[in-house]
Amino acid sequence: MRLSSSERHAIEIAAREAFPCGTRVVLFGSRVDDTRRGGDIDLLIEPAQVLSADDVVARRSRFIARLYRLLDEQRIDVLVACESVDDPRPVVKAARRNGMELSRV
Repeated sequence: MRLSSSERHAIEIAAREAFPCGTRVVLFGSRVDDTRRGGDIDLLIEPAQVLSADDVVARRSRFIARLYRLLDEQRIDVLVACESVDDPRPVVKAARRNGMELSRV
């Protein structure tokens, strides 16, 4: 995994502030592979309970804004999908299959 301890800590702080207790945070994409270089930070945020669409948008925006303040506006891609719901998006399926759990907040 190509994230520093300070990056992991910042992600956990932002997730704790933006999402409900029990939310799972998963790193996926190129940052999971130690042999690759560069790349943005791809995160899958999986709240334990279903959130309304408006709530997802507001929480995702708050999370990204907080991360930008903590990480100096690195390139970050964030997906939100309820952990208990089968999401048909291929990118969510790939993130769940190949990602690494960073934390559960």
